[in-house]
Amino acid sequence: MTISQQHIDAEVSTLRAAYEKTLAGGGPVAHHPRRDYAPYRSSVLRHPQQPLVAVEISGDPEAVELTGPVFGPADVSELDGDLTRRHTGEPLGERITVSGRLLDGRGRPVRGQLIELWQANASGRYAHRRDQHPAPLDPNFTGVGRVLTSPTDGSYSFTTIKPGAYPWRNHENAWRPAHIHFSLFGTAFTQRLITQMYFPGDPLFAYDPILHSVTDDAARARLVATYDHALSSPEFSLGYRWDIVLDGPSATWIEEGR
Repeated sequence: MTISQQHIDAEVSTLRAAYEKTLAGGGPVAHHPRRDYAPYRSSVLRHPQQPLVAVEISGDPEAVELTGPVFGPADVSELDGDLTRRHTGEPLGERITVSGRLLDGRGRPVRGQLIELWQANASGRYAHRRDQHPAPLDPNFTGVGRVLTSPTDGSYSFTTIKPGAYPWRNHENAWRPAHIHFSLFGTAFTQRLITQMYFPGDPLFAYDPILHSVTDDAARARLVATYDHALSSPEFSLGYRWDIVLDGPSATWIEEGR
């Protein structure tokens, strides 16, 4: 049976009402979504169903790869943070700058950390063999970049192209709002965290079950960047500001267990 947008909307509304009832009864704020959020169909099929297993690494000569620093300043160049200068020609689309700070739960900067991003191009297509929907690829845009946060204030900055919306097969006529995926590393791959950033005023917000899996309104709003005219460059790019908070009551949603 084909699942309609109306069916998804009804499921989202039911879960939202249940959450608001829990809050009204003195329940805790849910900063992160359920791992088996039914309107996001694949989460039900692939979320972890068993407790995490602690791995004993003592005596393993390769264990240093799990505990030692993985990246350093020499591994990341200035060009890595500018996705518009990675090819011989100019990419198509609206050029943007995305900047912000990586912070801990007390608002302190998290310095020298690797941030990676990946995204669709201006037509809403990823440069990946599994993305076969009929939107054009851009030979001058592959949609990946990385930077290290500032050693002084934990800031980061990317220059890229605003991604387009794209269809996905969660339900009939399902479209994802424009977004950018962010990956955050600590000192090892085992500390990797992943989240998404959205753009203000997107009309697809109301229809996206992935975004609405973050049931709490305030937590969901923290995933949306703010247009910042001071970050815009004359005749070059529009600027968006988006801070990433790792923990605490203002934490940015992290895709735990997905």
